[in-house]
Amino acid sequence: MRADELCKRMGVSKQTAGGHAKKISDILGTYQLDPNWCLPSKLDNNPLAWTLSVNGLMVDIRRMPREIQVIAFEKGLIPYIPADREDA
Repeated sequence: MRADELCKRMGVSKQTAGGHAKKISDILGTYQLDPNWCLPSKLDNNPLAWTLSVNGLMVDIRRMPREIQVIAFEKGLIPYIPADREDA
């Protein structure tokens, strides 16, 4: 459902809904594509779950060697080790 349709059904303006959504987002500290609030079924396609800084460069950790993925996983930076899942 689009936001304007939801607002119409709830009887509020888009501006009011947007303002409240911003307040909620600020309180929770969330942002668009936040991996912590991503559905597990969508996590594989969420670029923010896999983009990390390695030696100052932004990289997609899924394209890095497994050893790097293991380190990132152990530090809690990624939800699982992609190299292990690809073999399954």
